Amino acid sequence: MLIFLLGMMGSGKSTLGQELAEKLGYTFLDLDAVIEQNENRTIAEIFATEGQEGFREVERQALQTIVANYKQAIVATGGGTPCFFDNMALMDTAGETIFLDVPVKKIARRLSKSDLSVRPLLAGKTQSQLISFLGKTLSERRRFYEQAKHIVASPPYTINALLALLPL
Repeated sequence: MLIFLLGMMGSGKSTLGQELAEKLGYTFLDLDAVIEQNENRTIAEIFATEGQEGFREVERQALQTIVANYKQAIVATGGGTPCFFDNMALMDTAGETIFLDVPVKKIARRLSKSDLSVRPLLAGKTQSQLISFLGKTLSERRRFYEQAKHIVASPPYTINALLALLPL
């Protein structure tokens, strides 16, 4: 089974995805890392040279490749992945989708502890700009995220709570 973790950057998709994959004996895939490996450049470099539109096309192709080539994997998607093309429908059809619904202020706290320069949409933002941007972005993306088969409100998430949602 493919299991896609959806939500804003900083919502815990990669951390939980790795733990869930280990527990189930599945492959863990971070979509952004897959893209960087396939393209041999960073997400920031793709954004800089091709813009968001070019990046979203590369992201779409990577997602389609994962769906075609993996049967048992946990996929931590990018924050915007469900919002472009038919990505949300593709993920819902291919497997289980889980939206990790984390409050904006909690996401901002988590992200402010990291290097924001590696996140093209956040680079150079102050804490108040970060909170404002994340709030606006979440409100725009929520309609896509809420198409997930499962919604888990945070905090905290537990692996057992996630496992209980899945038809294993």
